[in-house]
Order: sequence, then C-alpha cells, then structure tokens
Amino acid sequence: MYFDVEWEHVFLRLRFDEQYDMLRGRDLDEHRLRFYRLAMHVSLVAKPLVILDGDFPDRQGMLDIAEHNLGQALTFLR
Repeated sequence: MYFDVEWEHVFLRLRFDEQYDMLRGRDLDEHRLRFYRLAMHVSLVAKPLVILDGDFPDRQGMLDIAEHNLGQALTFLR
C-alpha cells in the first residue's frame, strides 16, 4: 500500500508528539499535512465508535479517544 510522505508524517507527529520535531522532514506540503491530519482525526473518531458497537471492555477509554479526536478535528473549523 502506498501513502504520501505527508500521511506518514502526520502519523509520526501523532505518535511522537513533542519528539516529532527531530523527525520532521523538509519539503513537506503544508496543505497535504493539514488535510491528512484532519482525515486521521476523523478516522480516530469513527473507528472507536465502531468498536463500541461490540462488547469492547474499556468503553470509557474508547469514548475518550473519540472525544479527543473530535475536538482535534473541530479545530480545523477555525
């Protein structure tokens, strides 16, 4: 499967947070980074909610993940 390098950097930023600056690449398209960040946050709202349709044992944890990412996605409206 092939993804744009910006998609990979969005994941790295999400995963490594403050340490991401050491990994940040040059020549990344800021518009793509922004688009992929939104897409990843929306995905991280939808997937936990789908998981909660089953009998997942840590419901509150999944709700917290969905709520956090919903807040992150809504920041794109500003």
